[in-house]
Amino acid sequence: MAIDSVFFKQNRERFAAALPDRTAALLFSGDEKHMSRDSDYRFFCDRNFYYLTGLERPGFVLVIEKNGGVVTSKIYAPARDSMEERWHGKRMAFEDISALTGIASEDVCDLEKYEEKEFELIKDTDIKIYLDNSSVMAKPFELKKTVEKDGRKTCDLSEITTSMRLVKRPCEADCIREAARITEEAIEEMKTLIRPGVSEYELYLKLEYEMAKRSSMSFAFETIVSCGTNAFYLHHSDPEKAGDGIAKEGSIIQIDCGARMDGYCADISRVFFVGAPKGEDDKRMKLLGLIQDLRKAAFEYIAPGKTFAGLNSQMYDIAGKWLAGQGLIPDNFTVEEVRRYYWHNTSHYLGLDVHDVGPRDKEFEAGNCLAVEPGVYIPEWDTGFRIEDDCLVTENGCQLLSSGKDSPEGIIAG
Repeated sequence: MAIDSVFFKQNRERFAAALPDRTAALLFSGDEKHMSRDSDYRFFCDRNFYYLTGLERPGFVLVIEKNGGVVTSKIYAPARDSMEERWHGKRMAFEDISALTGIASEDVCDLEKYEEKEFELIKDTDIKIYLDNSSVMAKPFELKKTVEKDGRKTCDLSEITTSMRLVKRPCEADCIREAARITEEAIEEMKTLIRPGVSEYELYLKLEYEMAKRSSMSFAFETIVSCGTNAFYLHHSDPEKAGDGIAKEGSIIQIDCGARMDGYCADISRVFFVGAPKGEDDKRMKLLGLIQDLRKAAFEYIAPGKTFAGLNSQMYDIAGKWLAGQGLIPDNFTVEEVRRYYWHNTSHYLGLDVHDVGPRDKEFEAGNCLAVEPGVYIPEWDTGFRIEDDCLVTENGCQLLSSGKDSPEGIIAG
């Protein structure tokens, strides 16, 4: 791992410092989900649990207590059991859990002791219990109901973790940079298959194979490969083998995918033109010019103190003037008229989730990581696409974490 136990230990220390005294915070890694009667989906750990532990195994519990200014952190984990492991897979040894998390070996406990601890905390009404209201796991909500059934209130720990996760430390930005590198290498390998007649399905398989080959088996989100007008379906994540899913001469292929590195996501969109441009009036090249202008303006705009709303406003102004120049909207256009062609927001936070936590009305600050994806979609022209790269907000502006490639030389294929 590029991130070591010191990172997770420091995260717990910062988290505990934000807790008031006489509190207990309980975080759950989550449970495996049944896919059918006799098999499960691949497990994916709760992101806040991972942020404070580095662990990505089901059934674990983290309990952080603060009492009289003294902080204790304990992990409850399934103990090694040869019969259980025979049928359900290898479990982590307690010493390995201690090494990965930075939690003392004596504070790594058998999961069977957790229920006793939970009962003790629920019984002590002088203790404020913090649970993760942002979790998609069932356990925090079940426990919340139990604690609050007699009028007692719990507190939301995600208010603390969200603030922490918004500002990335250098090792986190490095993970996103590495995930972006893996993603772009996979895209370059996939590009070699582009030609008239290739299917979305073939390109999709190649992308995911190349990312997995580079040690990213859990992707940031469902891979998107869209041929031609399928690009008008922004989350076209079911690749087709025939019909609209076949690349045609003069069409486009929209790619949107992301690898993960040590839990951190890349989010990269690329467009490829199938066949060389057909003269100066090729609509694909005209639109590419606009997207390049939007990207340049976006990366020049992003800096501490700026906002998502301000970024979108600037993009609408540039795109609106261009759309009006093409006769698609009036010269005295409104935002609503621009949004007929500019369908989605320009940017979002990036981190342990591809659409990472954080309020959209907050001003950018150094350490924020963003995915930036201006896109314009013109049904009248039968073409539309986005190009997306990842960046880190710095003290004076922003720095690309991915390559920023958007030149025609890299886009024209097949």
